[in-house]
Amino acid sequence: MLQNTDAAQIEINGDRLFDTLNQSAQIGPGRAGGLRRLALSDADKQMRDLFVRWCEDLGCVVRIDQAGNMFARMEGREDLPPVLIGSHLDTQMAGGRFDGILGVLTGLEILRVLKEVGITPKRPIEVVNWANEEGARSAPPMTSSAVFAGVKTLDWLYALKDDDGLTFGDELARIGYKGKTPAAAFPIDSYFEFHIEQGPELHNKSLPLGVVVGGYKSHGMNVIFRGETAHSGPTAMENRRNALVGAAKFISAVNDIGWAHAPIGKSTASRISLWPNKNGILPDYAETTVDMRHRDKNVTDQMVVQAREALTEAARVAQVDYEIEAEWTFGDEVFDPELIELICDTARGQGIEPLKMRSQAGHDAYNLCHVAPTALIFCPCIDGITHNEAENIAREPTVQAATVVLQAVLARANR
Repeated sequence: MLQNTDAAQIEINGDRLFDTLNQSAQIGPGRAGGLRRLALSDADKQMRDLFVRWCEDLGCVVRIDQAGNMFARMEGREDLPPVLIGSHLDTQMAGGRFDGILGVLTGLEILRVLKEVGITPKRPIEVVNWANEEGARSAPPMTSSAVFAGVKTLDWLYALKDDDGLTFGDELARIGYKGKTPAAAFPIDSYFEFHIEQGPELHNKSLPLGVVVGGYKSHGMNVIFRGETAHSGPTAMENRRNALVGAAKFISAVNDIGWAHAPIGKSTASRISLWPNKNGILPDYAETTVDMRHRDKNVTDQMVVQAREALTEAARVAQVDYEIEAEWTFGDEVFDPELIELICDTARGQGIEPLKMRSQAGHDAYNLCHVAPTALIFCPCIDGITHNEAENIAREPTVQAATVVLQAVLARANR
């Protein structure tokens, strides 16, 4: 067995990590080789059950909090605040096999390696699966980590509805993961999140590891338009109150805002829901979700002002009412300088020069910044393809990056 002083020599078992990833990829398969494992679905329950079994096989104690977050704890030599490593196991409707999943299962692999080589760190290590990171079923994203961090309330979380009107609280109970542990931050030494980049920079530069120093500030809105049903034939144009027209004009304006701030700025309309949504009748209800993001948070704020102005104008032209039903902001948090340097030093010890970079996507790590020193580490995904069933990773750089994460987590846990 290796002693703690030899910890810098231990590595991730690549065969075992990829076998675990492949087992995950069998649960909730998509139509084109990826995954469709929405939060709190039957497939999510199946994956959670498997994760519990894997963790308990290692002798870990698994606890579930009231927000559905899962914590698998390997005890340390001393009763100190733990080091956390995690991400999420839920996916998009047409998602990949690695987004979020890699971070959780690398955490599991770290515990497997430590048990295998006989190393017990000074501090406990906990692997975390944050519930509903994607927000693909119940928007917005990163909901349960937000409750854990005190950014949102448990009542707010339980009241969230999916497109079928099913509430988060009821569905969490239905799959058996409405835990009893309070959904609130406890003393934490540090939090590490390992994730595919979800962009092409590392892949294009043939680099195995990026260390995130900050994000792009993102501001999202869920907007409801209300008009009046009417016959699409005889109703005069000046009398129409078409909710779809209001939504469409707003969506088009938001898209124009993104182009005006490109290439750094980006805006997205990702969803629209209509009623009645039938031929021959004007819809009286439309709901859309948009977001704007930029590396400079002040520019993001300007984009939001422009979107609000466009919203007012779209509703006026369409002669409809509107309501901003929900808003959310993330991405302007700052990651911990000490952890960033730990990861960079660890990478250099393995002959890897890390790339310091910004994340353009949302991650639970943003919420954890509010309650613990936090680090976000990227590995490349092929061609930057993500939120797509063709999402893929190469074995060698993934294992290299995961090994750096292993060694950094262990170094921190021995602090």
